[in-house]
Amino acid sequence: MTHAIPGYVCPDDGTRADVRTAPWCCPVCGGPWDLDFAPDPASPLDPQAGPNSLWRFGSALPLPGAFSVTMSEGNTPLLPLGERIHAKLDYLMPTLSFKDRGAVMLAEVARRLGPERVVADSSGNAGTAVAAYCARAGLSCEIFVPEGTSAKKTGQMRAHGAAVRVVPGGREAAAAAARAEADLPGVFYASHVYNPYFLHGTKTYAYEVWEELGGRLPEVLVLPVGNGTLLLGAALAAEELARRGVRPPALFAVQAEAVSPLAQAFAAGAEDAGPVGQRPTLAEGIAIPAPPRARQILAAVRKSGGTFLTVSEEALDAAHRDLAGRGLFVEPTAAACWAAVGPAAPSNPLQGRTAVLPLCGAGLKASPAA
Repeated sequence: MTHAIPGYVCPDDGTRADVRTAPWCCPVCGGPWDLDFAPDPASPLDPQAGPNSLWRFGSALPLPGAFSVTMSEGNTPLLPLGERIHAKLDYLMPTLSFKDRGAVMLAEVARRLGPERVVADSSGNAGTAVAAYCARAGLSCEIFVPEGTSAKKTGQMRAHGAAVRVVPGGREAAAAAARAEADLPGVFYASHVYNPYFLHGTKTYAYEVWEELGGRLPEVLVLPVGNGTLLLGAALAAEELARRGVRPPALFAVQAEAVSPLAQAFAAGAEDAGPVGQRPTLAEGIAIPAPPRARQILAAVRKSGGTFLTVSEEALDAAHRDLAGRGLFVEPTAAACWAAVGPAAPSNPLQGRTAVLPLCGAGLKASPAA
């Protein structure tokens, strides 16, 4: 069925490549791939008629035909947090984070391509999701993680049968080790950053919000941003739904003050973001000093009429505690958006507009604030 898999295209220089033979990045500029795919806005979009998984949105997804990889991911509920703010509980996914949305797509692509093994790099949630869905697909899997990765997350990866390689150094060191393996024959690099199929999985987040709100989107989608995979997926969905007559939302991107290269670039009016230092933060899941898709993230936020918000460590801790007090036990990174727009936010960035924010990862996956 590989003939049915849309190919890659480089967003910067237009280079095109067949998924079956392509390197993991653009061979001309070294940047991440986009996908040569746009769903037909005239095609039926009736998720209620589909399976109980994100494959319900099959007409908007780039993998036509029969699929076999699924654990009934998606379809997570919306819960009111305030009069005009809802949280989408993506930590209720099978592996307890939103990364399942992209991992199931990567595993299905890999299943169709039939590599000898799958490799990925991750600071935690993406690795656990890739490990689980590769197990579901019967694929050999190897995850490269930086030293200091939560033992709960690496334990989950091993439980799914993945080989875990702990790499000395930070997140970039783990990525470099995985990419060295990705260049070898017979390897599929399940990168949640460089492979665009992941973004077409995360876009189902916004499709579900559209469905749950009765065929509309909120005025604002508030999204945590590190590598930007959820925000870019939401931007894809907003663009695709706009072709069906749905009013697109403004995208509010949230970063921790401690590691905020995108917010700094946005404030400076820059089209790209330079690297920043790696500093400790409770929001470790979005502490990415040099996001490879920085240009796309900045462009998407600007195009939407949105903005960037940053949150202090004190605000993250307070928001994390506040959510727990409301019965929502999430990992500290997942509290970033609530810290930015919730009742304790230093300003009122939403200005009365309707908004949806994600709670991306379960508290059981990381050590919460004491």
